[in-house]
Amino acid sequence: MFSLSHRMRIDGDEVCPRVLRPPDVDDLKTQNLNKRICMISHSFYESDNRVLRYAESLAARGDDVEILALRRTPEQPVEETINGVRLFRIQDRFGKKEKSKTSFLWPLLRFLLVASVWAMRRHWKRRFDLLHVHNIPDFLVFAAWYPKLMGAKIILDIHDIVPEFFASKFGGGNNSKVVVALKLAEKFSAKFANHIIIANDLWLEKYTTRSAPVEKCSVFINNVDSKVFHPLSVQKAVGKRVIMFPGGLQWHQGLDIAIRAFAKVHPQLPDTEFHIYGDGDMKPKLLELVSELGLDPCVMFFKPMPLRDIARVMAAADLGVVPKRADSFGNEAYSTKIMEFMSVGVPVIISSTKIDRFYFNDSLVKFFESGNVDALAAGMVELLNDRDLRKSLISNANEYVLKNSWESRKQDYLRLVDSLCT
Repeated sequence: MFSLSHRMRIDGDEVCPRVLRPPDVDDLKTQNLNKRICMISHSFYESDNRVLRYAESLAARGDDVEILALRRTPEQPVEETINGVRLFRIQDRFGKKEKSKTSFLWPLLRFLLVASVWAMRRHWKRRFDLLHVHNIPDFLVFAAWYPKLMGAKIILDIHDIVPEFFASKFGGGNNSKVVVALKLAEKFSAKFANHIIIANDLWLEKYTTRSAPVEKCSVFINNVDSKVFHPLSVQKAVGKRVIMFPGGLQWHQGLDIAIRAFAKVHPQLPDTEFHIYGDGDMKPKLLELVSELGLDPCVMFFKPMPLRDIARVMAAADLGVVPKRADSFGNEAYSTKIMEFMSVGVPVIISSTKIDRFYFNDSLVKFFESGNVDALAAGMVELLNDRDLRKSLISNANEYVLKNSWESRKQDYLRLVDSLCT
């Protein structure tokens, strides 16, 4: 049903396949675009770039969009409308405490049950045309069982490839019983969906060799919404330079590597601070590491922020860092924060992972050898001190972002939705 037609571009050259595009575009233009769509995501909607950009794009053209998601704090309302999108926070998650397999799995199973009931009741009230379900977990797609039974179409969106993610988080090889079970769940979930969106081209290859035919899949990376992330006129901090990381605090993200590197940077550049925005199971250990290295005054942790708020904070930073481990799940996990930093005009240093070498090059970002503390520290110092290098990276990144923002992909997504709803 779909065929490869577009590719990511660097400096005007085609470098990799990036979308499986619906055919018969002229026929789709004549369709009634007012659809009723439900998105289900075990995430915080206001901070989830991927879910938010889909939902707002649909709502902006007149579709009726509802979101079933999580509530981060008791102060957040259970129901509200954000930029035309009706949000239902159907389950509380007031902290990330997944230290064991059971504590990781139980909230997901509970969310599956609650989302299934909500989707059924909302469908009774007014039928959905399509449900767009976001993993993790893959089996969350079965929350849409009743609307599918009644004729609604289903998209399963693979944010993260679950068997590899689980193995990285809890250990265990590819042949462990849990990982084998997750691969079966992946396959059954793919079969249940009408179409599958996958978050990067490397995972497309892996996913289609074991769980779904390639013609049933499309690739949509985490393109940045230029209405949210763009060069902003913000006041930089006076008398200090800020290195920043925003995102999940999991082991594969490599924040311990960045903290150890910063311990080498700070004596050379005493005006630097390292600001970390996010939450995750590694946070207690990271706090201990900061204290152990005597960095408490200059390494600061902040709570996660809504997407539009974090964009302004990122724009005020002097340097972004994405220190993922290349010997883990992070080697093939695309980091949205790289393009977010690029979009707000902040240079970024990133580990040399397979996925990031696939999408970026040395004219756009500063690479360092993954896991190498000394290399990261040296790269930080170089980027903070070399004004010409900073200017070059920012200029090249701006051109790249203009070619690869969400605006360059939005119509592909809308056409996909329309083709499924015919």
